[in-house]
Amino acid sequence: MTTHDVVTVLIVDDHPIVRNGIRGMLDSHSQIEVVAEAGGGPEAVALVQRHDPQVVLMDLRMPAGDGVDAIRALRAQDPARPAILVLTTYETDRDITAAIDAGADGYLLKALGREELIQAVLDVAAGRTVLAPVAAERLVARRREEQLSDREVEVLRAIADGGTNHTVAQQLFVSEATVKTHLLHVYSKLGVSDRAAAVRVAFERGLL
Repeated sequence: MTTHDVVTVLIVDDHPIVRNGIRGMLDSHSQIEVVAEAGGGPEAVALVQRHDPQVVLMDLRMPAGDGVDAIRALRAQDPARPAILVLTTYETDRDITAAIDAGADGYLLKALGREELIQAVLDVAAGRTVLAPVAAERLVARRREEQLSDREVEVLRAIADGGTNHTVAQQLFVSEATVKTHLLHVYSKLGVSDRAAAVRVAFERGLL
C-alpha cells in the first residue's frame, strides 16, 4: 500500500450509534473510506461480496449473526482478503481464541482512541497483525499451556453434558478409574480442583 492508496472498510456492529461513531473516526482520515455498514454476520458476508472492502471491522456477539461465524464464512471464500479486524467489548479467552482461530487478522477492544483505530486499520490493510495487549497476553499464555489430550477433552465434554464417572466410563468404554485419572490430569492442566471449575475454565478458554 502506498501513501496515496485509499483503504476501503466495512463496519460490522449491531448498534447503529457505534457504527456511526466508528464511521466518523475513520472518515476523518484521507486514506480510509467506509464503503458499507452491516448489523450482523450474514449481512456482512453479503456486503463483502458486493463491495470487496480491504478491511472488515467485525464485532463478535450480534443478535443478527455471530461475528466468528462470519469470519469463518469469509475465510472460506478467501483466506487472505479482506483483512478482518475484530473490534469488540469482549475479552474472554474464548472470544479471543475463537476469533483468531477463525481467521481474524487482529483483535482490539472498543475502548481505544481515534488515532489507534486509524493506525490499526492501516496496519491490517498492509498485512500486519494488530492485537490489543490483553489479546496478545492470552494468546501467548494459551501457547504456553499444556494442552489437553483428545481423550481428556472427550471426558470433559461428557462431564459437561451431565455425565457421571460411571456413565462416562460406559460411554467411552473405559473403567471408572481411568475416567478419574483423566479428570485428575485435566484438573492439573487447567489449575482447578473440581469438575465444575474444569468445565467452566475449559469453556472460557475455548477448549470445549
